[in-house]
Amino acid sequence: MTPVTVVGAGLAGAECAWQLSIRGIPVRLIEMKPKKMTPAHVSPWFAELVCSNSLRSDELTNAVGLLKEELRRMGSLILQCADRHRVAAGGALAVDREGFAREVTEHLRGRANVEIREEEVTAIPEGTAVIATGPLTADVLAEAIRARTGSEGLHFYDAVAPIVTWDSLDMTQAFLASRYGRGTADYVNCSMSEEEYTAFWRELVSAREAPVHGFDDGGVFEGCMPVEVMARRGPDTLRYGPMKPVGLRDPRTGREPYAVVQLRRDNADGTLYNLVGFQTHLAFPEQRRVFSMIPALREAEFVRYGVMHRNTYLHSPELLDRYYRLREEPRIRFAGQITGVEGYVESCASGMLAGLETAAELLGLPALDLPQETATGALSLYVSRGSVGDFQPMNINFGIISPLDRRVRGKRNRNMELSQRALAIVDEKRKGELWTCVSL
Repeated sequence: MTPVTVVGAGLAGAECAWQLSIRGIPVRLIEMKPKKMTPAHVSPWFAELVCSNSLRSDELTNAVGLLKEELRRMGSLILQCADRHRVAAGGALAVDREGFAREVTEHLRGRANVEIREEEVTAIPEGTAVIATGPLTADVLAEAIRARTGSEGLHFYDAVAPIVTWDSLDMTQAFLASRYGRGTADYVNCSMSEEEYTAFWRELVSAREAPVHGFDDGGVFEGCMPVEVMARRGPDTLRYGPMKPVGLRDPRTGREPYAVVQLRRDNADGTLYNLVGFQTHLAFPEQRRVFSMIPALREAEFVRYGVMHRNTYLHSPELLDRYYRLREEPRIRFAGQITGVEGYVESCASGMLAGLETAAELLGLPALDLPQETATGALSLYVSRGSVGDFQPMNINFGIISPLDRRVRGKRNRNMELSQRALAIVDEKRKGELWTCVSL
């Protein structure tokens, strides 16, 4: 059998290659790292996590929790590795970045039918191919995609949060807790008084930004808004966003702080913490100056500063079908954030579905056709059908999943029933030949 070419070994490409490989389909996995790196990547490993180390909520009353459980049940490599490298994060699934990425890489390098090439792809490959080059698709390949699709494409900019060391935190100005007391006390909560917050906000909105060609506030995806851009919307915007104190009580005062900066563990050893919701593209000296105004971070050691990078995605409703195939040339599939799914788990889901549907086609099996009642199916249908208005990147949410056919009292109860319905469908699908042919 001729190998399927998978371009890009991020979350989507790695998952896609794995799903093909374990079904006996040879794969040519092409990844330009480490020979060529992007501004946002720092390691040679596959499935590198860039923005954050969190895969978000694990609860079935949350749509991303449902999506993760669907992927687990369908045999996701990414979720298997994430679960094994979990770090404490309350009700969320956060991972040790390096351990997680290293294991994904080792699994794929260990497959006899996966050929790995470390090189940059500058043209769309011949034969069956899945392009999973993500939001940082190199310019030459991006131009080749635009030429093939006839689309100018769209882009926005994404920002990365800083990371600090645990030993450098002033814990007399912080406390450990999870919001509303849910789960274990996994977050470092850095309290700020009204006076401290106001001074911080004033410096943040006037701080010098690093130059990023083509950047403007309107080009930033709402789900990954730089903290300084958010702050410009008004003095209280951050207090209703990443610095909201609701559900947190400072044990020193017995009251909710005026504002809180949360830090989340970034590695298994608990030596590194990232600033939750503090994606930024301030100049590095400005990041140190302004973020050190947070009392618990006055002496913080920054081991990584926030950076800004380009995200590129297709106008998928015009170009792709529900199987992530290019309508005009079905041998070509796309997967990951380049399709307009937004988020780590969503990228993984698109890579899994692209791999499963490619496998079904090559093995002569019926298409999987996950329906809109499932989170994985709902994402593929959103990408291929779009919505009213301009097509924008989308995180998974219950709003794009088919509603129940009956009324259920209470949002959590309704979401749980939606999840149970979806998982029953996934369990039934798993009885098909796409899973009986798996060989690990």
